[in-house]
Amino acid sequence: MPTVLHLRTVTGRGGGPEKTLLASPRFIDGAYQLRLAYVRPVHDPLYDMPARAAKAGATLIDIPERGGIDPRTWRRLVKEVKQCRPALLHAHDYKTNVLGVLLARRFNLPVITTLHGYGLGGGRLNWYYRIERWALRRMDRVITVSEELRRYAIKSGVREDRCLLVENAIDTDEYVRTMDRAQARARLGMEPHATVIGAVGRLCAEKAFCNLIRAVRDLCASKTDVELWIVGEGEERPKLERLIRDLGCEQKVRLLGYRADTIDLYQAMDVFALSSVTEASPNVVLEAMALEVPVVATRVASVPQIIEDGVSGLLVDRNDVAGLTRALAMLLSDRDLRTRLAATGRRTIENHYSFAVRMQKISRIYDELLGRLCTSR
Repeated sequence: MPTVLHLRTVTGRGGGPEKTLLASPRFIDGAYQLRLAYVRPVHDPLYDMPARAAKAGATLIDIPERGGIDPRTWRRLVKEVKQCRPALLHAHDYKTNVLGVLLARRFNLPVITTLHGYGLGGGRLNWYYRIERWALRRMDRVITVSEELRRYAIKSGVREDRCLLVENAIDTDEYVRTMDRAQARARLGMEPHATVIGAVGRLCAEKAFCNLIRAVRDLCASKTDVELWIVGEGEERPKLERLIRDLGCEQKVRLLGYRADTIDLYQAMDVFALSSVTEASPNVVLEAMALEVPVVATRVASVPQIIEDGVSGLLVDRNDVAGLTRALAMLLSDRDLRTRLAATGRRTIENHYSFAVRMQKISRIYDELLGRLCTSR
């Protein structure tokens, strides 16, 4: 059975791509053996990937490194390639894109990457993107999770026939509602009668949680009794805590931090909100829809392809706090609308965003690439 070695750098508990990578081995149908090589800071107190990989049944090679450039990382990856003899390398971020290209050249292996998204840019990120574009042009295939990222890859010099769109997806058997909101809140030990807007994601500038907090402040000012739960950790936490204090929202906004019980939390929400100013194909929107939570989301990247406005969710413009406030107010005041959007959202995920279907597409890319290369060599 051919082995595919996935390469990924990660800090803390990672983000959406980790959910995809850890779930992938269960859905590859025995066609390939997947190994995950994770490069991470040596003293990262939040890093928990080995435990999560073991729970998911994924083979994880843990590579701690000291600083941004650590020669031991290269030596450890070279050793891993020699030992497991992969048929293919699959990278997942700017750093492992470069490492993947260099490893592919050394060992005469095909290499591909998945573009999961990008940040707001500026500072060192601009330099990282420049390096990434060098690596992208040397990939045998580039998989993107949104059409916006596909255009970015082609603009970066990737040949159009080597650039493939495979959208994110989720395990629809795992993400399925098993209890109503009252039961979920009882299980979590939370207030059963509160009206709750929920959000899940890394606390970073791209997620624009500051806009969501302001929208909730405005809802409360208009006498809408509502709470906001934000699930996740990140570098913006101190800034968000200050904003909550400055707006006097300490009793209305809760930063819940990292939680392993997100499925229970989704089921306890009345509405899910995505306030991001940039995304690719956000897993959290797919998860909320699969769990029949009505969604309000910004029109970023692939979100308008996932959500049909007014049919499977509500869409607002990015950075439009007033528009976000109005959409949330509309949804919170209309139980029938919430019920209709929740049901349509679930059907959308079942029909178009099943993880099993996604991995069939990935497996076919592996088949095509390895078959073509074997024929040409």
